[in-house]
Amino acid sequence: MPMKTTIQYILRAVPKPVDHELRQRSRHSHRSLNEEAIDALSRGLGLAGGKVVHHDLDAVAGTWENDPAFDAAIAAQDCVDSKLWRRRNLSPPLIRRTQHATS
Repeated sequence: MPMKTTIQYILRAVPKPVDHELRQRSRHSHRSLNEEAIDALSRGLGLAGGKVVHHDLDAVAGTWENDPAFDAAIAAQDCVDSKLWRRRNLSPPLIRRTQHATS
């Protein structure tokens, strides 16, 4: 049976949060700190042998559909009542004049 070739590493200046998380995972999984560190490195490099799960919004990118009702609701929020600004002696922000749909 051929022996696996391994390389020894010495890691220095490991940030405390990384140390804490590795030790916590090691205790939880009942594995050595070394095993947990190698597993974390493998996963981080995409070598863990499984699909890496990302928790981001890539799945919804490019799926936007035009919705006139939504656009109208957002536009209505952009309107500033200049009377309220004057009554409170505040300078109005840049006011964009938009026509509101009346029901």
